[in-house]
Amino acid sequence: MRSIWKGAITFGLVNVPVKVYSATEDHDVSLHQVHDKDGGRIKYQRRCEICGKIVDFEHIDKAFDEGDRTVILTDEDLSTLPEERSREIEVVEFIPSDQLDPIMFDRSYFLEPDSKSPKAYALLRKTLQQTDRTAIVHFALRQKTRLGALRVHGDVLLLQSLLWDDEVREANFPSLSEAVKVTSAELKMSEQLVESYSTDFSPEKFSDDYQDELRQLIDAKLKKGDDVSTAETFGETESTDDGGGEVLDLMDALRRSVDASRTKKTTAATASTASKTKPASKPKTSGVSGPKKPPRAKAASRA
Repeated sequence: MRSIWKGAITFGLVNVPVKVYSATEDHDVSLHQVHDKDGGRIKYQRRCEICGKIVDFEHIDKAFDEGDRTVILTDEDLSTLPEERSREIEVVEFIPSDQLDPIMFDRSYFLEPDSKSPKAYALLRKTLQQTDRTAIVHFALRQKTRLGALRVHGDVLLLQSLLWDDEVREANFPSLSEAVKVTSAELKMSEQLVESYSTDFSPEKFSDDYQDELRQLIDAKLKKGDDVSTAETFGETESTDDGGGEVLDLMDALRRSVDASRTKKTTAATASTASKTKPASKPKTSGVSGPKKPPRAKAASRA
């Protein structure tokens, strides 16, 4: 990984130099637009609507429109803002970790100690662990003043940028104010359904099926000379949904879901037991094996 920013965590007289790294990355297959007739790539030009000339990046500034008036802001103008020049991650308060609503979380960054002695870094990390606290911080990154949460993630300090309070919308839906009666029997059956699906979360069990199939489609088209359609590769699934459908009784739907989940677990357990007791058979040498799942393509890290 390559650091995207350097700064220092500051609280009181304590100063902890750190390097900042993006903690997440995008694995989506990168696509671009082309002309359907000849495959030529579609490009966009930065053309001035007044003079009609194509403008290079070095001659492009930012601006704000106030009605019929435009305020142009140059890089020199923006560099005069004190927050933009700041390289500090300033701790403003420590709060109980459970008081942070996950809806406020934006992007995540790993912080690496950037000094000869990592003692201050280790001390802050251990203090946050022992007190079960999260540090609320102010910092500036990429021409934005940000609010952040500084907490412990394994052996590393994790900085998560937070949305400002006025950036989180209110869920004010009239339908939620309607009185709804839930019977004790319905609630009990719903709880059984939840219990039947309950397990420990293992993120490695899940993958982006769309991106996997997109990669397979691309590979198939390459192998067959770019003449394979989506329907030919994966088959077409005929939809039987006509937009209507029977409205099931809630209790019946919950009961069916619980039964289906129990059956699924029983089947899986039986199959697992059978596989352990059945003697291993020699692999067949004939036949064609199914296509292997290609490795997931990863795009460049984004901050």
